Amino acid sequence: MEETKIFLITYFAALLGVVPPGLVNMTVAKTCVEYGKKNGIYVAIGASIIVFFQALIAVILAKYIFDNPFVRNILLRTGLVIFIVLMIYFYVKARSDSHIKTHSKKANSNSIFKGMLVAVLNVFPIPFFVAIAAALNVGGEVGHDWSVMLFFVLAASLGTFTTLYFYVFSFWKIEDKTDVFAKYSNYFMASLMLILVIITLFRIFYY
Repeated sequence: MEETKIFLITYFAALLGVVPPGLVNMTVAKTCVEYGKKNGIYVAIGASIIVFFQALIAVILAKYIFDNPFVRNILLRTGLVIFIVLMIYFYVKARSDSHIKTHSKKANSNSIFKGMLVAVLNVFPIPFFVAIAAALNVGGEVGHDWSVMLFFVLAASLGTFTTLYFYVFSFWKIEDKTDVFAKYSNYFMASLMLILVIITLFRIFYY
């Protein structure tokens, strides 16, 4: 019963946590538009694999990270540097692309590694899952049961994949209307990184 409760709460928390536009889901959408639905799904699978391990790290270190402002600050500052670098990268790439490039839409397993890389660069899920784990006491008294921890990390990974697949399905359904997104996707990603930089700065100085 305890496992079921933890699984459902974590699943829906992860599902809703990925709904707002972010680095991972926008990369999935961008890949879907430029390379096709199957490659978008592969990126989603790769990202979900990394989320599994991020949730595992979070649940193992939940109490330590949750009670340690220094560690939270390090995670935020690391994210800040990554977002600034990505913002510059996408802006420069957008400036250098003068036209829409056509890509092969054949499914490519390299997309899995692309999803894994993007998810690794996105450090925010760790403190997110730390907060959930602390709230559910996973990693505390409950966390001594490894089956509970396994349910937690599986729910986190599956909830993330569900939302990412929704992005794939949504962009695939309107594929004939995504020319503007494809043309200006790098500008969009650069703008998104700028927003994430601002949010991260706010979180660093506010907290």
